[in-house]
Amino acid sequence: MSFENLYAETLGEIEVENRVLVIKRIRQVFHLTAGEQDRETIERVLKVYADGCPVARSIKDSIEITSALDLTTG
Repeated sequence: MSFENLYAETLGEIEVENRVLVIKRIRQVFHLTAGEQDRETIERVLKVYADGCPVARSIKDSIEITSALDLTTG
């Protein structure tokens, strides 16, 4: 399996609370090259993947996590 057509950019947004740095939001953009015929499946997976991710499940009540898709069809 190759991941040449998939990479993610992740940005953590940090705020200061009581002089302590706290991660408040995590924003992810998944860059993917795939066929247009796969768009529906890809978008469906993006909506549910966090439910199966141990890290996302562990922090979901304390840190807002958002994901977006940048799909290049080819």
